[in-house]
Amino acid sequence: MFSADQLIAGFDRALRAVAGVATASRPSPGEGVPESDLGAEERAQAAALMRVNHVGEVCAQALYQGQSLTARNEDAKSALLKAAHEEEDHLAWSADRIRELGGRPSLLNPVWYAGSFAIGVAAGALGDKWNLAFLAETERQVEEHLSGHLERLPSQDVRTRAVVEAMRADEARHRATAVELGAADLPAPVKLAMRFASKVMTTVAYRI
Repeated sequence: MFSADQLIAGFDRALRAVAGVATASRPSPGEGVPESDLGAEERAQAAALMRVNHVGEVCAQALYQGQSLTARNEDAKSALLKAAHEEEDHLAWSADRIRELGGRPSLLNPVWYAGSFAIGVAAGALGDKWNLAFLAETERQVEEHLSGHLERLPSQDVRTRAVVEAMRADEARHRATAVELGAADLPAPVKLAMRFASKVMTTVAYRI
């Protein structure tokens, strides 16, 4: 059973994630980095890529909240909540950068959150070994996704690149923590299904 405090805190986090009003506990890596002289097309591309990253962080908030609610082991629950807290920094950083670039968040954020939360609850219900496995694989795929964005971002857009590089470093640390806590290796079909779902999300979020 979930306590009233857990439910209220979870609902508050969901509203802030969907509304794009998350507050970072760490300063943005882009602070102090000068703005580059980008053309209109380059700014639009960077904003679209950061919108995709922001959707990824909305999904991460939902996943980890759902997983932490059904996690049985306190170490696993602690790792999930810590990851969610750091992902909230990513949520704020990416939202700020979207605004700086003149873009907007995805219009489908409520849909992304609801679907990811349901997946997170289901993953947690399978047991901590598989819960952590889902965390590790999610972070591995996000690392790849962010590396791909670094290749696509304009080379002179050092402000956006600083944010994405810091996010990627955090994801790598979350994955390593999950593995240290005993994450299993997900079956190949599950990994492929996750990759397919991610591809759908990133393609749609780039435009909407």
